[in-house]
Amino acid sequence: MEALISRADAILPLTKKRKSSSSASGTHGVVKSRPAKVSSRSPKSQARSRHSKGKDRNVSETVSIPDATLSSVARRTTIPPSLLPPPDPSTQVKRKQEQEKDAFPHISDKKLKARLSSHRSLAATRSMQVTDAALLLPTSAGLIEATDPLDRTWKVTQGDLLQNEGVGREAAAGRRELVLDGGAGGGFKTRWTRNGRHTVMVGRRGRLASVDWMTGSVHAEIQLKETCRDVTYLHSHHHVAVAQSRHAFIYDQNLVELHRLSALIEPAFLEFLPYHWLLVCAGLPGTLSYLDTSMGTIVAQHRPKLGPPTALSQNTHNAVVYWGAGNGTVTLWTPSSTTPHVRLLAHLGPITALSVDPSSGGRYLATGGMDGRVKVWDSRNYASPVREWSPRSGPASALEWSQRGVLAVASGGTVNTYTSPTIQSPHSIPALPPLYLTHPLPSGSKPTSSLRFEPFQDVLAIGHGKGISTILVPGAGEPNFDSAEADPFENTKRRAEREVRGLLDKIQPDMITLDPDFVGSLAPPSKLAYTNTTAGSDENGRRKVPISSGMPFRNLPRLERLRVQGKADETEVMEESEEEYSNEMMGAKTDKRVEKEKMKMRGKGKALKRYLKKKRKNVIEPSTIAIREKLEKHREERKQAREQEKRQVEGLEGALPTRPSALDRFRGK
Repeated sequence: MEALISRADAILPLTKKRKSSSSASGTHGVVKSRPAKVSSRSPKSQARSRHSKGKDRNVSETVSIPDATLSSVARRTTIPPSLLPPPDPSTQVKRKQEQEKDAFPHISDKKLKARLSSHRSLAATRSMQVTDAALLLPTSAGLIEATDPLDRTWKVTQGDLLQNEGVGREAAAGRRELVLDGGAGGGFKTRWTRNGRHTVMVGRRGRLASVDWMTGSVHAEIQLKETCRDVTYLHSHHHVAVAQSRHAFIYDQNLVELHRLSALIEPAFLEFLPYHWLLVCAGLPGTLSYLDTSMGTIVAQHRPKLGPPTALSQNTHNAVVYWGAGNGTVTLWTPSSTTPHVRLLAHLGPITALSVDPSSGGRYLATGGMDGRVKVWDSRNYASPVREWSPRSGPASALEWSQRGVLAVASGGTVNTYTSPTIQSPHSIPALPPLYLTHPLPSGSKPTSSLRFEPFQDVLAIGHGKGISTILVPGAGEPNFDSAEADPFENTKRRAEREVRGLLDKIQPDMITLDPDFVGSLAPPSKLAYTNTTAGSDENGRRKVPISSGMPFRNLPRLERLRVQGKADETEVMEESEEEYSNEMMGAKTDKRVEKEKMKMRGKGKALKRYLKKKRKNVIEPSTIAIREKLEKHREERKQAREQEKRQVEGLEGALPTRPSALDRFRGK
C-alpha cells in the first residue's frame, strides 16, 4: 500500500504540496510541536491569531519527510550556467585571492606573483573561450563519398547535385551561367572579394562588369574598347584594378575611372597583397613592380631577366610572389630582395598556370606547362615533384586551389577537380590521380582563361570565351568564416571600420620573408663559439688567441683562420722593430709577401703611408699597447738568451786548453 501511495505522490506536479508516505498511511506519522516563541503582543491579539490558525494547526505544525523520488532526480540533474543566479562579488574576490596565494607559494615577490596569476587567469579564460567557440562552429565541410565500391564521384553531374537536397538551396542558388559576347578570343577573367560577396569580370576585348553575387544585382557594366589582360580587387569592392594595354587603371564600384598608374607599363598580371596594401604587377617588358596603394608610390621594382611573364600567383601565407617564365622556370620574389629566393626549373616548356595551396599554409605549389604536365611541389623540398601527371585534354591552361585543398585543373574543354589527400601524397610513377568531379564546358567556349573558387562557398567560377560559368564543388569552401577578417554580411559601417583598421595595421614591405615566423623570434646562436682566452699569454710568451669549437677550420673566415694560427695583424701600421720581429716569427714566406707589397707602393702611396704612420703614433689602443708590451718582453728574453750563451761559451773556453792560432793577433788585449 505504501508503495502505491509513493508512486501516486511522484505523479503529482511538483508545485503542489506533497504528503509523506508515513503521514499518509497514518501509522508512522510524526507530529512535532514548534518551540514556543516569546512575543510582545497583547493577550487579545495572541488569542485572535490562535483562533484564526486553529484550522491549519495540524498542517503547519507537521514537518514533512523529504521525498525520495525528488531527491534522486536532483542528484542526477544540473542547472545550466546561464540559469544560475549571479555569484556574490565578495565571494569571487575572496576565492580569487585564495587561489593567488596557493598558486605560487614559493615566490615572495608580490608583483611577479600578481603578474603570473593574471597570465594564469587569462590562459584559463582563453581555454574556456576556445571551448565555447568550438560549440559555435558545428558546420564541417563534406566531400562526396561513394557508398558502393563500384560507384565513382566523377560520374555525378551538376544536374544531380542540384536535384539533391543535401547540397543546400543557398549553394544551388549560387550557380549561374553568364553568357557574354566577348568576341573572337574574348577569354574572360574573374576575381572575388575576400568575403566572397562581390565579383568582377573582364574580357579580353574590354568588357568589364561588377556584380553583387549574393543578391544577383549588377553594379555596373562598361566597354573599355581596349585590350584587358587581368583584373583584381584592392582592399574592398569599391576599388578595382584593371591591367589594360598600356597602363593599369583603378575604377570604383560603378566603374568610374579613379587613377591611371603610369608607372605600371604594359601590365600582364595583377595581384593584391591585402595585409601590406601592395599591388603587384608583372609587365610584358619583364618587370615586377610593387605599388603601395595607400601612398601611391612604387615600393620596389625588379627585373627578373626571364622575358615576359606567363603566369603569376601569390602565397597568401607569407605574401611571396611566384613568377612563371617562358623558359619553364618558377622564381620566388619579395620586395626587399633584388634576386629570387628560389629558382625552380619546373617544366621543359613555358609555364601556363601557377597556384599555391592556402589550406596547407602555402606548402604545396601546383604548376602547369606547355609540355603537357601538371606537377605538385612541396616547398620544403624542390628536388622532385610530389605528384605529376598529364591531363588527357592537353596542357593545363588554368589552375586553382580552394580553401579546403581541392585542386581545379582546366585543360581543353573540361574542368577536373582533385582532392588534397590524393595529390599531396608522394607518388613515384607519373599517373593520373583519382578524379573527384569533372565538368565539360559548352561548345565554342575554348580556351579556359581563369578558375576562381568563391570564398566560403562550394562554387567554382570558370572564365572562358563566351563568359562566366559556375559549378558546384561540394567540400571546396571553408564553412566557417571570421567576421573580423572577412564578413560576407558586413554593412557600410563595418566595411569602413575594417578599412581603417587594416590601414593602421599595415605591414611594411621589408617584413615579407619566406618564413613569416622569423619576424619577432630570437636570433639563433652563433656557429662560431670561442673560448674566453683572448687576454694573457701562454708559457712561451705568446698571446692566446680565440679557438673555434663549433665549425671546422676549413669553413672559418680568413681572419679567424689567421687568428687561430697566430698570424692575424691586430694593428694597421707597425714600427720597424715590430716589423723585424714579425718577419722573424713568420719566416721567409712572410718576408717575400712584405717585399711584394713594398714593390707595389708607387706615387702618392709612400707619402700617404708615412702620413698614416705619423698619425698612428698618437693613437693609443689596448691592442697596440698589448703588442708593444709583448715585443718588449720578447726583446728582453732574446737579450738574456744571448748573454747566457755568451757566458757559456766563455766558460767553455776557459775550461778547455787553448792552442795558439794565427787569429789571436786580432783579439783585444
